[in-house]
Amino acid sequence: MIKKKLAKNTKEFDIRFDSGEDIHDLIDMSKAKVIPHGKKVRITLDVAESLVKEIDDIRRTIGVDRGALIKVWLQERIKQEKICGI
Repeated sequence: MIKKKLAKNTKEFDIRFDSGEDIHDLIDMSKAKVIPHGKKVRITLDVAESLVKEIDDIRRTIGVDRGALIKVWLQERIKQEKICGI
């Protein structure tokens, strides 16, 4: 087995990853950690149909699921509120 040449820096690593190169030999998986996000809780929201349409327009443009987009937005907002100290 031929050992791959390690990336010189993170930029080179990212370029190699983005180009589809198999980077498994370049990663030390013994240091990898799984971060549990806790127990999932289902919530139900009643929102205007027009708001759902606007969310769907955005999610189609970027190619993600509606629920995933809303979760990201909620997380970003929580982070923003923590930074502002509210």
